[in-house]
Amino acid sequence: MSNIKSLQAAMFGAGCFWGVEEIFRQVKGIESTAVGYCGGTFKNPTYQDVCTGKTGHAEVVQVTFDPKEVSYEKLLDIFWDCHNPMTLNRQGPDVGTQYRSVIFYHSPEQERIAQMSKETLDKSGKYPQKIVTEIRPALTFYLAEEYHQQYLYKRGIGSCHL
Repeated sequence: MSNIKSLQAAMFGAGCFWGVEEIFRQVKGIESTAVGYCGGTFKNPTYQDVCTGKTGHAEVVQVTFDPKEVSYEKLLDIFWDCHNPMTLNRQGPDVGTQYRSVIFYHSPEQERIAQMSKETLDKSGKYPQKIVTEIRPALTFYLAEEYHQQYLYKRGIGSCHL
């Protein structure tokens, strides 16, 4: 009997990556989290580059998860609940394309599940406006600078517990 876990990756942009990472970091079945940048054309962007809004990148959280412990559908539920998917290029006081709501999928199955999840939520009436979340193929993930990794956790600042 093998003890090797079959892990998968998921990537979400939901505004500033600090709080989003902390929410996902606390989920049972998440093996690791990393914050970074995805979706742009600029190679090897820094935080300062992405903050200009000119690189095309979004601040994202990449999670590595064990699908036997937490499903991709559950991760999508957490994603939808941790931000406002109706605001274009904005989350709270953070404004710019780097703060857009986006799901970067890693497989056709993730794309299908994400599209279904978005359509179902849009039709549910939970939100008074249409969901503007993008669903895109995962491109190169650029790891953010070390000081951004687990930023809130390292500073003892909690987040909502799921």
